[in-house]
Amino acid sequence: MSTTPLHESASPPGSIATGDPHRWAILAVTCLAVFVTVLDGTIVNVALPTLTVDLGATTRQLQWIVDAYLLVFTGLLLAAGGLGDKYGRKRMLIAGLVVFGATSAYAGSVDTAGTLIAGRALMGIGAAMIFPATLAIITNVFSDPAERAKAIGVWSAVSGMAVAFGPIVGGWLLERYWWGSVFFINVPITIIVAVAAWRLIPESREHDAPRLDLPGVFLSIAAITALVFTIIEAPEWGWVDPTTLGG
Repeated sequence: MSTTPLHESASPPGSIATGDPHRWAILAVTCLAVFVTVLDGTIVNVALPTLTVDLGATTRQLQWIVDAYLLVFTGLLLAAGGLGDKYGRKRMLIAGLVVFGATSAYAGSVDTAGTLIAGRALMGIGAAMIFPATLAIITNVFSDPAERAKAIGVWSAVSGMAVAFGPIVGGWLLERYWWGSVFFINVPITIIVAVAAWRLIPESREHDAPRLDLPGVFLSIAAITALVFTIIEAPEWGWVDPTTLGG
């Protein structure tokens, strides 16, 4: 993911000097996109007791219902950011929203703990596509350094708020609906954000982005996944177990 000024944009030539005329609306769109992806990391926590009853999930399955999303999300984050730089951040953002919305609907409609874990992992793919694209888009449309700093501050604040709002929103939904609502809530949000992104956000990419390094992409995914997986499983294995140390 690049945070340097970007080199190609669908906006008019004069927009590089003045900033995109829709930049504050674009900031709202990108913040809503990142809000829903970060929210999903914590919203499921309040549904775990319900999942134990309705899906018969074991303690270990409950752990992976939470962690599968975060594992895939973090494992693909760097690779997705690089792909967005090369092939287009707007394209990556919209594709990620489509994936995230569709897999959220899938996760909310399953009837076993194992399929829910799979659904959560698939949601992590969409989240990894969305998250780095939002920051790169903000950097592109805010050409003034002072405005850019403010926009990134807002983006960071929204990310932090989403962590705290997850259990609150999840609890509110569970009081009124079934457990699948904590996933289905993502569907209308992703549709709205995808349409707004398609209408408002200019496409951007790096002209001088290097040719895609497939071995490097897979190596980065494998390395980050191994690290996060080991941290998740270390309490079960033991922190000085050879498997932990090897991971």
